[in-house]
Amino acid sequence: MTADSAVSAVLTGLEDSRPWQEDLYRDVHQHPELSHQETRTAGLAADRLRSAGFEVHERVGGTGVVGVLRNGDGATVLLRADMDALPVREQTGLPYASEVTATDADGNEVPVMHACGHDMHVACLAGAAQLLADGKEHWKGTLIAVFQPAEETADGARGMVDGGLGDLVPTPQAALGQHVMPLPAGQVCTRSGPALSAADSMRITLHGRGAHGSMPQAAVDPVVLAAMIVVRLQTIISREVVPGETAVLTVGSIQAGTKSNVIPDQAVLQLNVRTFTDTTRSTILDGIKRIVRAECQASSCPKEPEFELFDQFPLTDNDGATTDQAASAFTDFFGDRAGPVGQQSASEDFSDIPDALHAPYSFWFIGGIDKDQYDAAEKAGRVAQDIPVNHSATFAPVIQPTLDTGTQALVVGALAWLAA
Repeated sequence: MTADSAVSAVLTGLEDSRPWQEDLYRDVHQHPELSHQETRTAGLAADRLRSAGFEVHERVGGTGVVGVLRNGDGATVLLRADMDALPVREQTGLPYASEVTATDADGNEVPVMHACGHDMHVACLAGAAQLLADGKEHWKGTLIAVFQPAEETADGARGMVDGGLGDLVPTPQAALGQHVMPLPAGQVCTRSGPALSAADSMRITLHGRGAHGSMPQAAVDPVVLAAMIVVRLQTIISREVVPGETAVLTVGSIQAGTKSNVIPDQAVLQLNVRTFTDTTRSTILDGIKRIVRAECQASSCPKEPEFELFDQFPLTDNDGATTDQAASAFTDFFGDRAGPVGQQSASEDFSDIPDALHAPYSFWFIGGIDKDQYDAAEKAGRVAQDIPVNHSATFAPVIQPTLDTGTQALVVGALAWLAA
């Protein structure tokens, strides 16, 4: 049987799986769970895999779930979905919107929302796993389904690896993953080479000297210092990074003081850096420390600043041959709905899994925005203003055709190896 005929045969079951997949999506969306707390979602995934005939391993690296379906001799393919949600208060107005709150890792009560589409990823992989299990007579090999926790905190994939993932599964010939993005629903977009940026978050503590607001001469004002640093940091991208090299530096948080007439003792900045090469990453991180230290010296700070790196994501660098094979299969199935895409400055920890397993990988993107809405915004030149993006309180993929497309893409991608 050819790969094309295998795809057609396996996907005949989509009509039957679509209703429960849509219900699963709404359920997971309405019951989001923070990173490392995905117990309920993991249970739903494990139940689905078990009922489809997979060998199931739970609590891998915390709340991770691994399903293995052995179906004779052939290639091994790994499909991965992430499960965690974000501390965001949902503002979509959907009938299945989240009203959940939870306690975060710092002990704070926070709202929780699937603002990044991981609920869609879970429903797509659950459906693809079921379809491939039901259509076992049309392919040979081993299918691995990985439901990963804690992508948002950049340690879920490493946690599964450290939790023994490599001992539970054979080495894949291809590791495949996908992410829903603010693109027209129904599209499938691929890219060889660096596709998603590496990311580094940094917390910087500035030490000043407090005083009464009426006596600034007695203070070393960390608020003014923080403001100078924020402005100066913007020159790293414009004056130190090679023109044409993509990089982003964002200061997302400044915390200082409690009262209008009190100059505080310290200020804390939190910033985020996105890069596509090790050289640019080093240039920016070194530049941040140099500028902060120099500004602190210029302000006569009583103590050196403190730097803490956290939430560090690897570069997603798609293997060329693996991506070409997946892209060819997508073109055959989706036609003009499949195509190339530029580099994305978002970040993912997916690659930590195939890198640890010494497997080539490809990570692609599916659209999640209503096509008419997207086309209207594009025609008006207002995509940036009118299209909700990941991590926004208004981000929620349209269920269809997003869910069908994501499910089909995983099946088509897997069968590019399993039905070869």
